[in-house]
Amino acid sequence: MADEINSTHSTEQSAPTPRPSGPGGPRGPRPGGGPGGPGGPGGRKFFRRKKVCKFCTEKIEAISYRDVRLLQQFVAERGKIVPRRLTGVCTRHQRRLSQAIKQSRNIALLAFAARF
Repeated sequence: MADEINSTHSTEQSAPTPRPSGPGGPRGPRPGGGPGGPGGPGGRKFFRRKKVCKFCTEKIEAISYRDVRLLQQFVAERGKIVPRRLTGVCTRHQRRLSQAIKQSRNIALLAFAARF
């Protein structure tokens, strides 16, 4: 009787579960082989291109408020400035871009809101 109690008690404690590594611990390999990987079962199926800043690649330092064609690319249909998480523009150029759009709106080159 005592053996039965000890044997059942020892099986409950003998299997420690492995803890997932914390924020500072090493990570294991990604299931799909990383971003843009082979896309096996459970992995990503589509390749997602990394967004790059248009102004940095073309080496444009100053964004003119008079360049309406350029500015319209970064204004949504409703008249909102498109966030940089969608366009891929870097922080420095997003600030300059928003300033240029606001200046252009003030002198009526760009519309504040879309037409309904």
